Amino acid sequence: MAKMRIDKLLSNIGIGTRKEVKKFIKEGLVLVNGNIVKDAGLIINTEIDEILFDGKKLNYKEFIYIMINKPKGVISATSDPIEKTVIDLLPQELKARNPFPVGRLDKDAEGLILITNDGNLAHKLLSPKKNVIKKYYAEILGFVNESDIKAFIEGIVLEDGYKTLPANLEILSSSDVSKVYVYIREGKYHQIKRMFESVGKKVIYLKRLAMGSLTLDENLKPGEWRGLSEEELSLLKKSI
Repeated sequence: MAKMRIDKLLSNIGIGTRKEVKKFIKEGLVLVNGNIVKDAGLIINTEIDEILFDGKKLNYKEFIYIMINKPKGVISATSDPIEKTVIDLLPQELKARNPFPVGRLDKDAEGLILITNDGNLAHKLLSPKKNVIKKYYAEILGFVNESDIKAFIEGIVLEDGYKTLPANLEILSSSDVSKVYVYIREGKYHQIKRMFESVGKKVIYLKRLAMGSLTLDENLKPGEWRGLSEEELSLLKKSI
């Protein structure tokens, strides 16, 4: 979508409401290719036109792709009247683009969340048919052993009778509190917790490390975010 109205573009990137943007245009704060914009309905080409607002160059892209290191206590939702959401972690100019989290991560879990407004990409990433593997690090109350690995590979029958798709379990250490990696390609409600409960164990810590080719940036502290690089986005799209 290379062409759009200038007032819509400015509104989309959080400069202001349509009414506020029209006021800014009247004040001569918006330039396109060096010329002051006088018409709020001016059609511009986002791929080739140079747009300045109050002297600053604006770069517009139809879709945004953001990696967030979700902290504990924050929910994976676009909005909530009570709880803090992953969208609340973003600045207003990104919120204005109507982004949403791709999939869910438990409130008490942390780690990688992809935020975007690209519905097509999100649909593909979440489809079990695409076999997009999500990698988690978990700490488990109880000894994890080879029988658990076998059970995960065969598929775990949850308390509601649903049998999960085959998953991989990698044991890092096994003791009173075991440390493991879990690899799944679906995302049922509290799935990993329920899978371990079905084999008589309890998850006490959970962190998502990767989704397909996209790996959580170790430099991001809980609550921090950054945009995906062109390479990360390209690899992610190729993986689906």
